[in-house]
Amino acid sequence: MSDPRARFTAVFSVLMALVGVAMIVRTLAAGGGALAVGLILGVLFLAAGIGRLYLLRGAR
Repeated sequence: MSDPRARFTAVFSVLMALVGVAMIVRTLAAGGGALAVGLILGVLFLAAGIGRLYLLRGAR
């Protein structure tokens, strides 16, 4: 992965997934339910980060 664009995408994909995990943990720690906005957004951020990494690996 010597392409700077691919490296940049990978770094930000991991960061996006970590933000998603942090949102999920924070929401659950605060007592959020299954339909809490933080939980839903956290799952979406996590899915977007993992999806970007998956597509980046498949493009090689």
